[in-house]
Amino acid sequence: MEKIPYFGQTLIRWSVGGSTFMALPEKGARLMNWNITMGDGTVRDVIQWPEIASLDGFFKARGGNPILFPFCARSFDRGETGFWRDACGIRRPMPMHGFARQGEFRATRVDATGFEAVLVPGEEARISYPFQYEFRVAYRFAAFGLTCNLTLENLGDQPLPWSAGHHFYFKLPWTEGSARKDYLIRIPADLRLRQDAAGQLVAGPKLATDERMDNPALIDTFHTALRGPDAVFGEKGHAGDVTVRLGSDPVPPPGSTFVTWTQADDSPFYCVEPWMGPANAQEHKMGLHLVPPGGRETFTVSVSVG
Repeated sequence: MEKIPYFGQTLIRWSVGGSTFMALPEKGARLMNWNITMGDGTVRDVIQWPEIASLDGFFKARGGNPILFPFCARSFDRGETGFWRDACGIRRPMPMHGFARQGEFRATRVDATGFEAVLVPGEEARISYPFQYEFRVAYRFAAFGLTCNLTLENLGDQPLPWSAGHHFYFKLPWTEGSARKDYLIRIPADLRLRQDAAGQLVAGPKLATDERMDNPALIDTFHTALRGPDAVFGEKGHAGDVTVRLGSDPVPPPGSTFVTWTQADDSPFYCVEPWMGPANAQEHKMGLHLVPPGGRETFTVSVSVG
């Protein structure tokens, strides 16, 4: 484990087997980069991180793994984006992807195996989600993988709604000379949905079992009604597939969702995102979880290369 100065902050680098992980736990509990040193000495980025000019652009950087909490993507209240309505009927603002990715965290564990950090709610969090709770992000690193637990503990006297997720920016393509069309993805979903302009779920595209990753129909698609927990993607005919596992059960809970997205045809990344439910779960209720007073719930995701 190594500490490195980074724009006045302390970036931490872990070496576990052939893998190197880098993170700034205090800034959004964000894993920034994961790379693997291959047998021939070359380095493959699994999760990519771009060059940034200052920390001002840190939370908007197209890289790493932004944590999406308490809700994913765009929230809506009665057709208007940027808001949600709680169980008492009170309308509250809610930023895109929630407030954890741009929030401040306090590291509670940093050791050779990874880190844990707890959210320190700021003004945005207090306005958007004014409840009593503790939200923790915990990473464990391995030679060819990682596990991340998101844990919400309810310290108040009313049920807490949440539907959190991850926004992994996977490096793709990762082989020199290859293109996105050379990669396939398999997600065991029986239902594919999209979000309309009012935040409601509508029918998504029809997709093959193994879909080429240059297919534009994959963009902004929610893959749900999952028969199994694993989304697997990689270069056709080559070793080194990435497996993203949603949850810890053979069949994920109802509403569990994978999201596929990238920014442009030539973007050097592709996002395969495990979420507790589709976007705007707090309104349509698919994938919405409630933590009872005094209770806690953990959402577990793992990623491996093999």
